[in-house]
Amino acid sequence: MVGVAVEPTANGFGALAEGRWSDARVAFEAALADGETAEACFGLAMALWWMGENHACVERCSRAFALFSQLGDVQNAAQCAVWLAITYKANFANFAAANGWIGRAERLLEPCDVGPLHGWVWIARGYRMRDLDAAAEFTERAVRVARAARDRDLELVALAQLGLIRVGKGEIDAGFGLIDEAMAAALAGEGSSLDTVVYACCDMLNACELASDIERAAQWCRVADEFVARYGCPFLYAECRIYYGSVLTAKGRWSDAERELGAGLRITEGACPGLYRRALTRLAGLRVRQGRLEEAEQLLANHAQGVEVEAEATLLTAAVCLARGDAAAAGRMVEQRLRHLADHRSHLAGALDLLVEACIAAGQLDVASSAAERLEATAEAARSQHLNALAAGARGRVALARGDTGGVVHLEAALELWCGMELPLEMARTRFELARALVGNEPDTAIAHVRQAWAAFEELGASIDADRAAAFLRSLGLVPRTRPRGAGVLSVREREVLQLLGVGLSNPEMADRLHISRKTASHHVSNILTKLGLRNRAEAAAHATALLGESDRPMRPRA
Repeated sequence: MVGVAVEPTANGFGALAEGRWSDARVAFEAALADGETAEACFGLAMALWWMGENHACVERCSRAFALFSQLGDVQNAAQCAVWLAITYKANFANFAAANGWIGRAERLLEPCDVGPLHGWVWIARGYRMRDLDAAAEFTERAVRVARAARDRDLELVALAQLGLIRVGKGEIDAGFGLIDEAMAAALAGEGSSLDTVVYACCDMLNACELASDIERAAQWCRVADEFVARYGCPFLYAECRIYYGSVLTAKGRWSDAERELGAGLRITEGACPGLYRRALTRLAGLRVRQGRLEEAEQLLANHAQGVEVEAEATLLTAAVCLARGDAAAAGRMVEQRLRHLADHRSHLAGALDLLVEACIAAGQLDVASSAAERLEATAEAARSQHLNALAAGARGRVALARGDTGGVVHLEAALELWCGMELPLEMARTRFELARALVGNEPDTAIAHVRQAWAAFEELGASIDADRAAAFLRSLGLVPRTRPRGAGVLSVREREVLQLLGVGLSNPEMADRLHISRKTASHHVSNILTKLGLRNRAEAAAHATALLGESDRPMRPRA
């Protein structure tokens, strides 16, 4: 950002360059206290964005644009416009506002020679554009101007975006080749801006979502862990945080997943109904995995119509029905939804896998077999390890339900794939299926599998799965080794809230006692349930009594 940089504005930009977001915010706010400048407004907008305060970021960046325009500073005004365009698209799905800002940037740059800033305008124009051919054309122009100007940040961002576009067009290998190149260079620091990592990571996650390639997303997220630890989460756009939350859910990092999905909800609430519903639905999916079915149902009841989100919500509702023992209703729901999922392989595969499970439970083995065959064909077309594992597991379960012990081979193949992708819930569930299949002929192997499965369910906090595995162990005359879940993972404040749950305080009462807002109290309760793998407040109260002991419990205030 070009402009007169004086103390403390200079300190603010220095802090931004080093990733010290709080220090940058303080410095820019101090600068603005002495008098409003375009540079300080823009710098504060960037600090707020990195701190996740997107509404305030847009407000400050809009003000910076106005001030630069008043000064006749075309370059910086256009840069603000580009930033606003991308933010409106990615955080709020507001394409009208985004197109307005792109148009303004283009008009400002009309008298200027073509250079990197024009490339950023083309990036903004092609970003999340529905016409993929046009998006590719704009992005390829950005690549060319970046290379001519030797602008590494623009080049890496353009390569990542072009990779996403090609994945969207079905050119999977070519698209991921560009994305992998951009990710490697961005995380190695080839670009000069930390924002370049954000752009590349978001496009990577979006592409993995499109291609059902969760293993690639997980691998890159592991590589990005060091960057996250130093600078904060690079998945700062709402859309990308929701995708990242889904990856964390699959990887068994459920507290982290809840944090990212919660951030997606906060960013989009009241501003982007579509993304807000998607975040709600993904959080409901996490609740289903945890066995917190009532909370999942409440979240699903809050979602509205929308083709993709509706599909996810219907499948989750069916999963809840199945978990409650109503296999017939679950199967009917899935079969109805399957008519609308032909164009979305990930949801189609998930629906077919769920249908297999529901039909086996309902004794409809012919329907289950047909669904398993269709799932196998879908996996072959997608060339996805994730879908291959689903298909192998489904084929194995159907075979075993028909009395064919050869199904064990398919379950073992599925387990090997899940282990390779390091997806703990799927690994544990497949081990449990193997235990039930092997218990008659190989009891020692079966016991080893179910013990590992039970331990994994307990560690994750997958309460329904853990209860089923524990019941199976008891049926074999074995006693699971009980232990308190997650006792050491609560923060000091969360332990205080757990104590108050133990004496039956409501959220408003806890908020008053701890001098916090009711929303914060509710957030702490949700975190406690997630970390301890508990289903509701009653379980939390019982856990508080067992974990904290009578001496640590506070007195309940008198009415």
